[in-house]
Amino acid sequence: MRMFALSFILGFMITAPSAAQAVASAENFAQQELTIERIFSAPALTPPAPQQLQFAPDGNLLSYVKGSSETPNINDLWVYDIRQQQHRQLLAAAQLVADPTAMSATEQARRERLRIRAGGIVEYHWSPDGQQLLIPLAGQLFLVKVSDGAVKELTAADSAVSDARFSPRGNYVSYLDAQGALQLIQLADDKRLQVTPARTATTSYAVAEFVAQEEMKRMTGYWWSPDESSIALTRVDTSLVEVSARTDVYADRTELVEQRYPFTGTANAKVDLGIYQLDSTLTRWLGLENRHQAGYLARVKWLPNSSQLSYQWQTRDQQQLTLYLQPRNQADATAVLSETATTWLNLHDDLVFLNDSRHFIWASERSGFKHLYLYRIDGSLIRQLSSGDWQVDAVSAVDDTTGFVYFTGRKETPLERHLYRVSLNTTTPSQPTRLSQRAGMHEITFASNYRSYLDSFSSSTQPPQVSLHGPTGERITWLHENVIDASHPLANYLRDWVYPEFGQLTAADEQTLHYQLYKPANMVDNQPYPAVVMVYGGPRAQRVTNSWGDYFSQYLAQQGYVVFKLDNRGSGNRGKAFENVIYRQLAQAEVADQVLGAEFLQSLPYVDDKRIGVFGHSYGGYMALHLILRAPEQFAAAVAGAPVTDWRLYDTHYTERYMSTPQDNADGYRAADVLTYAEQLEQPLLIYHGMADDNVLYTHTAKLSYALQQAMKPFELMAYPGKQHGLRGRETSIHRYQLIADFFARHLQ
Repeated sequence: MRMFALSFILGFMITAPSAAQAVASAENFAQQELTIERIFSAPALTPPAPQQLQFAPDGNLLSYVKGSSETPNINDLWVYDIRQQQHRQLLAAAQLVADPTAMSATEQARRERLRIRAGGIVEYHWSPDGQQLLIPLAGQLFLVKVSDGAVKELTAADSAVSDARFSPRGNYVSYLDAQGALQLIQLADDKRLQVTPARTATTSYAVAEFVAQEEMKRMTGYWWSPDESSIALTRVDTSLVEVSARTDVYADRTELVEQRYPFTGTANAKVDLGIYQLDSTLTRWLGLENRHQAGYLARVKWLPNSSQLSYQWQTRDQQQLTLYLQPRNQADATAVLSETATTWLNLHDDLVFLNDSRHFIWASERSGFKHLYLYRIDGSLIRQLSSGDWQVDAVSAVDDTTGFVYFTGRKETPLERHLYRVSLNTTTPSQPTRLSQRAGMHEITFASNYRSYLDSFSSSTQPPQVSLHGPTGERITWLHENVIDASHPLANYLRDWVYPEFGQLTAADEQTLHYQLYKPANMVDNQPYPAVVMVYGGPRAQRVTNSWGDYFSQYLAQQGYVVFKLDNRGSGNRGKAFENVIYRQLAQAEVADQVLGAEFLQSLPYVDDKRIGVFGHSYGGYMALHLILRAPEQFAAAVAGAPVTDWRLYDTHYTERYMSTPQDNADGYRAADVLTYAEQLEQPLLIYHGMADDNVLYTHTAKLSYALQQAMKPFELMAYPGKQHGLRGRETSIHRYQLIADFFARHLQ
């Protein structure tokens, strides 16, 4: 048995309330037992923090969406008056449409890509003058006056619009109609203008193709120039993409869906970029496929003066990313800078052009960690703005007037995200000024005048809060303090509440692995407890952070399980050396690290080393399968949700980023595929999958089921009719998690 040294992160000791303190604080409350049904029922255990927070253009109002106590999953639109310090509901979703949960197939797919679970108002846009709000809901567009809440319908009830927004100066509203044509509404006179043709079976306009949405996080296919005279837009040709026919099974029907799905190693969609001129109504196409080797249109952005359009082209092997500047009225583009890697390049959204259109900020991982750099517009480097063996998360704001760049990053520890500030003229890039103070995870939204920002915060002992701050970090007021007092929904559950511990293990290559551990509530000395490893393990993801935890882990701890999470190598926010270990060999280092974590659990005196289970969803389901098949000495039972089982069935951009193509890396694919190890199943296994999943197709589970049956291996299977990858819905969630809990109770307790 391997020996383990326990250590806490230097400078990062989390102090959780002791059990005695928790009981003392809860002694006046009527204590209740946490159940799975309660987790997914109203009112929420933690009053949800405001979502989709935005400052009004003048910075005096804050807008956000939230559900009511009666319908917590249906968002309404609210505003907070900063001067008056008052909240008011501006609009209820039910005031606009009879069924706020209704949506078109296009919008449903878009929400699936964005992982949006709530219904009602989930998207809205301020007009540049701050007088109106544009709200897409149930396929319609509504214009709402901020002053009195008056509503104007811009489109009909059956219009099925998507990707709507104001133009930069507020003279137009643009959107894609039900036929896929880009439409403009001139607000002054309600004049309508169609910019593109309707889509055909293989050609679409002004849209992001499947892999752009799902894997590149580029959710749009058109971009207004700041002066409103031009629109950059895509033309997507999917004629070469393989048609995948899948059967979506619903409770009351079956649908045959033919989806052009770019399986790894096969043809991608061809994407071109054009510039449409409003005065001539003509579009000039740039011919990207002729300009560049096969690859992806990753990002598009106009310069502030509208004279040039930038776009980023990523090669198909994802080892080169080039930033181009395209003059609006000229044929040729200029390559400004290019990043290269021997493994892969991670995309980012941290290109910021300064207001003078002569300088820009760019993020790069060339040092091994993501940092910020200041460039001239010709691509010459001026200086590095941040440096060190730590990761920048994202640029939050750039104030040209004061010369400050605000960004979030992880200088002190990878388990926390903080707000920092650095001067554009800095001579000490390794020493930015930290503005956020409390230990935990901070998500920042700045006002357009940079005089204030919103901080959405949580820690392992503090549920989500939202506060308003001045530019140097001082808190002005709370928007959502979320204090756990006698009226808080959590009050009646505090007696048995469990707070996590954090620690470190050392991987085979000496890199540090961070873990999080929940001990069972009300532990008894000299009694061994079963354990459940909650795994994801996929590239760029991170499960172990100093943030408010998930309630299923809490439930398991209160049921007498040790709950364990470990971020294996390949996970995000640790630098490229930590990520690159998995290149061309998925499920090797990740499995080794999770086995290391299980061996650590087995070494603990209060863990029963024969009763350790593992549960994961998506990539986590893939990992759970590998662990139960390849490490039966460590794992006694596994639950795999919506798992990838054969990487040949997954898409190009994600799979080839880490594995290259099946033609180029046949041995790597064979070793990474779950099906290779199916005959090794010895322990209890539960698999579940949505039967309308268009991301990890149900075919993955079907192939594994067949392989296990052919090997005559018993296993359990639950299929969810009509459900996609996220398996949304209260009843479905209760059923799914109760199923998992019952499975572990049968096999581990």
